[in-house]
Amino acid sequence: MPTLGKVEVLEDTANAARHPLQPEECALAVVDIQEKLLPPIFNKEELVRNARLLIHLARLLNLPILVTTQYAKGLGAIVPELASLLDGVAIYDKLEFSCFGSDQFCGEIKSLPAQRNTLLLCGMEAHICVMQTALGALNRGYLVHVASDAVGSRAKSNWKIGLRRMESAGAVISSTEMMMYELMRASGTAVFKEMLKHLK
Repeated sequence: MPTLGKVEVLEDTANAARHPLQPEECALAVVDIQEKLLPPIFNKEELVRNARLLIHLARLLNLPILVTTQYAKGLGAIVPELASLLDGVAIYDKLEFSCFGSDQFCGEIKSLPAQRNTLLLCGMEAHICVMQTALGALNRGYLVHVASDAVGSRAKSNWKIGLRRMESAGAVISSTEMMMYELMRASGTAVFKEMLKHLK
């Protein structure tokens, strides 16, 4: 696979950042927000709150939601605060750190319509599973937006380095509210009114 030079990566990232998020182009990946992994995460309360918001909005906008766990037998299920919102959503357990190391995950994302070319990422840890998943998506030609306040690591330093690595690779580093308001587009809509209940 040819490697991109620094200038090309910067141009690609700028082009992706200039392209407004379109609901019909997006899918949401919720990476490994599990019971035994969450307690030591430095920003765990913010992470769970914002992941909940993204899942709420994804369901309202009918975005595909892809959910993974890392070795659930040892590290536990998805935390109850999120599991309660994921009724009917398949959860793919994996041993690989990148979601793209899972054949099930790859099969699910390949089955999405071709216009679903943008992957929105939340989860943990930012510098391991989220970062490797972002690289996997970028290397397969997807646009990647990372909700910086809906990803976390045990150490804040690793969270920062993970975000920096993803941005250097071509991902757009965003925030939960940036993503949400961009996807909602306008106030006064039924989706906006429903989300206001959760944003207060």
